[in-house]
Amino acid sequence: MPSSKNPAIEDYLKTVYSHTEWQPDPITPSVLAGKLGVAPSSVTEMVKKMAAQGLVSHVPYGAVRLTETGTVQALAVVRRHRLIETWLVQEMGYGWDEVHDEAEILEHAISDRLLEAIDARLGRPLRDPHGDPIPTADGSIAAEPFVRADEAAAGHRGRVIRISDRDPGLLRDLETAGVHPGVELEIEAHDDKARVRISGESHELPNGAASAIWLTA
Repeated sequence: MPSSKNPAIEDYLKTVYSHTEWQPDPITPSVLAGKLGVAPSSVTEMVKKMAAQGLVSHVPYGAVRLTETGTVQALAVVRRHRLIETWLVQEMGYGWDEVHDEAEILEHAISDRLLEAIDARLGRPLRDPHGDPIPTADGSIAAEPFVRADEAAAGHRGRVIRISDRDPGLLRDLETAGVHPGVELEIEAHDDKARVRISGESHELPNGAASAIWLTA
């Protein structure tokens, strides 16, 4: 388990890491406060504490960035979260739209021994149910070139790598539409609603779906 052993710090580390995993812009204190649902003053104090521990680098009013030590600890939290989500779906009968909040709670309580047992039981999966890569125990993580569906040009063909798990309702809508990690699709158009072609059939994506889908580049 990360040496922080502090659920609040673990949440901060995971949030800072996740913010830049699928796009390049570093996270600002105000965005961090919004994602965590806390007051900006709370973020200021916590970031100072984490900087003193060597977990983040930060200048006043500037972006918050993980240090090498912070990245190692963030990846350990991310690993726990994503393995728990995978375990809940594959072994416990949860839907992919139901696991995020459960994993948010369990990731702070699970032991390294149980996590290793879960990883082995699942066959050491590389990605969670939403397509996010699962860091290995030594902190390595798989990556491949990607493009977000709302930024892909019409005619772009790719495999769905990842779907954001922030909106459970959207996940259910996409499941109904047959869109999930591993599916090959082609971007047909970006009108009021994005249209894609899957297995030769045209589908209209739900509102906001294109910005929540990542494809191979």
